[in-house]
Amino acid sequence: MKPHWKTELPLLTLIAGMFVAAALIWPHAPARFPVHWGVDGEVNRYGGRFEGLLLLPLMAVVLYVLMLFLPRLDPGRLNYARFSGAYYTIRSLVIALLAILYAVMILAAKGAPVDMTRFVGLAIGAMFFVLGNVLGKIRPNWFVGVRTPWTLSSKRSWTRTHRLAGWVFVAGGVALMAAGIIRTPFAMETAFAILATGMVGAIVYSYLVWKSDPDRVPPAGTLPGNDEPGAEGIRPER
Repeated sequence: MKPHWKTELPLLTLIAGMFVAAALIWPHAPARFPVHWGVDGEVNRYGGRFEGLLLLPLMAVVLYVLMLFLPRLDPGRLNYARFSGAYYTIRSLVIALLAILYAVMILAAKGAPVDMTRFVGLAIGAMFFVLGNVLGKIRPNWFVGVRTPWTLSSKRSWTRTHRLAGWVFVAGGVALMAAGIIRTPFAMETAFAILATGMVGAIVYSYLVWKSDPDRVPPAGTLPGNDEPGAEGIRPER
């Protein structure tokens, strides 16, 4: 799966735009930038110019490069071609979310009224909603998706777990967007609790499916080596 400049250009434009904004704002930037908000939407920590203007753009560069080259490092790299569209969607969501968060932080630093509770609910909720719709398309690999010992050693577990996790993400995304509209700490905590509970359930489910899969195999490197005493004749447990 080789990247093409036509698909990479929008992501690179977002990252470049963050650095351009930092350069334009830096001479007139306030000494303190809001960099962290509480569940109630109030600022609870401030940072300097570097943290406020350059931290997120630098994070975007690191994540972009990391996600771009991960398939080349993955032993399951051939599978990425089978979910290239889903993987590109995931990469785009990460960079877009950082760019939007960066814009919101700048607006807050400039004194604009920013409702962070609403932003977090709507933006992150939308991200989870979209992720939920592409999660079922991800094929087995070592870096992306719900990677448990059981999904990595059973294709059946991988497929069914990701279908379930997709529904969990969609439900969690809707809950987060609703919490952003309701704008109460309890609603936000409830939304995150739905996500956390659903993911724990998906992990348990991955084990149950793996346990019932007659074609499951031991994960790579977990069988005794041939040079170990008693290793001869050992077969995978069925």
